[in-house]
Amino acid sequence: MIIGAHVLLFTPAVEPTRDFLRDALHWPAVDAGGGWLIFALPPAEVAVHSAEQPSHELYLMCDDLAATIARLSDAGATFGPIRDERWGRVAVMTMPGGAQLPIYQPSHPSPILAEGQAGRLES
Repeated sequence: MIIGAHVLLFTPAVEPTRDFLRDALHWPAVDAGGGWLIFALPPAEVAVHSAEQPSHELYLMCDDLAATIARLSDAGATFGPIRDERWGRVAVMTMPGGAQLPIYQPSHPSPILAEGQAGRLES
């Protein structure tokens, strides 16, 4: 039985990235030993897209992109320009330490939003 997903972020600046996940995104964590933090993620969804070569991408979702960008900018993140796509508004976030993740406000139907969990999307 599948019980969850484990996502890996690779960065040469581990501590600033962990600090950002803990302090700016407020993701709870457990210490797996020796300060190796494993963070809980907010609810997630998976979509399957057509492509010539298999690949994977991780996007963070939020319920108000402009407000999220303002708050996370105050915490040290930087953002590329906001793009309006047919599926939502998206920007690439660069966290302290240099790791990048796209973050978006969906305009598509979402099983998370359908479950009434929108308040859990905003970190």
